[in-house]
Amino acid sequence: MTTPALDELTGALAARRAAGLARRRRTVDSPQGARLAVDGRDVLQFGSNDYLGLAADPRLIAAAQRGAARFGVGAGASHLVSGHFSAHEALERELADWVAPCADARALLFSTGYLANLAIVTALCGRSDAVFGDRLNHACLNDAALLSRAEFVRYRHGDLVELSRSLAESRAKRKLIATDAVFSMDGDIAPLPRLLELADAHDAWLVVDDAHGFGVTGEGRGTLARFGLRSERIIYMGTLGKAAGVAGAFVAAHPAVVETLLQTARSYVFTTASPPLLACALQQSLAIIRGEPERRERLFALIDRFRAGAARLPWRVLPSETPIQPLIIGENAETLRVSEALWERGLWVPAIRPPTVPRGSARLRITLSAAHSETDVDALLAAMSEVGES
Repeated sequence: MTTPALDELTGALAARRAAGLARRRRTVDSPQGARLAVDGRDVLQFGSNDYLGLAADPRLIAAAQRGAARFGVGAGASHLVSGHFSAHEALERELADWVAPCADARALLFSTGYLANLAIVTALCGRSDAVFGDRLNHACLNDAALLSRAEFVRYRHGDLVELSRSLAESRAKRKLIATDAVFSMDGDIAPLPRLLELADAHDAWLVVDDAHGFGVTGEGRGTLARFGLRSERIIYMGTLGKAAGVAGAFVAAHPAVVETLLQTARSYVFTTASPPLLACALQQSLAIIRGEPERRERLFALIDRFRAGAARLPWRVLPSETPIQPLIIGENAETLRVSEALWERGLWVPAIRPPTVPRGSARLRITLSAAHSETDVDALLAAMSEVGES
């Protein structure tokens, strides 16, 4: 049986496929790592955000097992009902001390970075306020701004002149600047010192989404530490499923900000807490991030090795000092062809297309990890060179 409503959906899906925009899932059947069992074959992969190679670390697994034995596998309720465990409390204290966006900062755990950003923006902004966001911000910051019902002003990527002008012209009661710290599809780093100067000049909050910087930049403390920034205006969001290797996210900020989120943020108040066993695993992860700087040293050496080799490829690699190394191909069909050709050679490098990136800038989003070896990077470069010549 068919209906007009189903016909509409079917037609839209067909149009998406015809435009080279259809997405597909591949099924992984092994622990996260440089090499994976995927769809029945073994591949060398360059698509994970497991930047420090911690997702399958035996020490984290053991910590999670101990946590499960002590606390069980579910939190049972929201943090504000009966789901806030001692493991959550301890992890929040450690995270606040580690990133320290301001003196006496507190931290608040969330199940995902998406929920954390929704909490920040919707709790602090409403109809009489304004949110100013970089055009390449992650989708969750954009969605948060829209859901807040504040005026949403987007400025050209990295254009601080435009941002400054928009802030000066705004008559909003409360102003909030929101930015990725490391932009997830380009790999570049936001000019946080200048953004903080603008926040100071216009009495605005500065929300820093450091999903791809936490654990990697600033000796593991994140992108604020890379620039040596601390301010009561800063609201820092870090995710825990990328470099930290587990799952979840946290917000660190002035105690008054964190208490406001705890009391009023709907995506915190009305969400079941994450399993406390994950907090146990994350405490172990944080200990490794603090105590094993050689992981970051190896990662940055691999980034340098890749960039040196990629300069000889027929495609443009965007300037990036982070583990995100975007290879711009342009058209959707050609990007899919290159990705598939690498897959056929035993390498999994995901193709990223609009609307995730702007039209005409489809790319391979190559991500490097401390779990990779020099041999792995050389194999990727050799395969891409071969595909580029075909």
